[in-house]
This record gives sequence, C-alpha cells and structure tokens, in this order.
Amino acid sequence: MRGYATMIKVLFICHGNICRSPMAEFIFKSMANNLGVSDKFSVCSRATSDEEIWNGVGQPIYPKAKEQLLYHGIAIGDKKAIKLKRNDYYEADMFIGMDSANIRNMKILFGGDADYKIHKLLEFTESNSDVVDPWYSGDFDKAYNDIEMGCNALLSFLLFENS
Repeated sequence: MRGYATMIKVLFICHGNICRSPMAEFIFKSMANNLGVSDKFSVCSRATSDEEIWNGVGQPIYPKAKEQLLYHGIAIGDKKAIKLKRNDYYEADMFIGMDSANIRNMKILFGGDADYKIHKLLEFTESNSDVVDPWYSGDFDKAYNDIEMGCNALLSFLLFENS
C-alpha cells in the first residue's frame, strides 16, 4: 500500500450490495470522518452479482442492515446496489470482499489479481475468517461487529502504511 500520494479508492464488495458491503462502506466512512481523515479516502461498495439490480435499478440497503447502521448512529443516504465491473479493477486501489466467495468471484471477473488489490476484510484482523452473511444467518449484530472490527483494522493498516 505504500506510495499512494493522494486519495486511496476502496471498494467494499459482497454478493448483492444490500447488506454487508454497504454496511462496510458507511462504517468505514464514519470511522474516517471521526478521525478527520475522510479526505484521504474514496469509499464505495459494489455487488458481484446483479440479483439486487432490476431493470438497471439497484435495490436500496436491506432494511435490517439500514436499521443496524442507524442504531449505531451512522447515516447512509440513498445508497442503491451497484454491480462490480471489470473496468473497476483499473480505477480502484483496493477491493475488500466480505467472504471467500466474493474473493473468488472478483478474481474471475477481473481475470486474476496481478496487482494484489483484492483482500478479504477480516484478513486485516487476527481472524481472517469470513464476515457472517446476515441475509442467511439473520444475525445483523454479528455482521455489524465483524465489519466494524475489520474496518477498524483496515483503516489502521492504511493510515500506518501511508504515514
């Protein structure tokens, strides 16, 4: 990560871009803002599938994910699901997947990861496990906690690496 002279563009990735990746996007933005370093990052989120994009229009953040963010005092705006595209590889500095399937799907879409831009969120913590998928588990508290822990570790990593 060394050598970024300007803003670091981070894309958080999950399957549908309605639960985990938008949660990560807004948690990370909130943390960066609270530390006064939001100007160092461009942050967004994307989906590896188009299941939550109907007739070209992305679905909004899943209500329980939105509730979880609002409960923690994190504003989200009018976020809608966006599909990851092959060209994104050349425009972003880091792709942060929520689980191993996201990592695999990104590598397939991008034809590999020659520049080592693809990472799993919890690899920046001591666990390196997958962020629990609340769409299936129903456990939005656990997903929030995993994402918060991962975003905190990622932000620390990026600030340390670029200091």
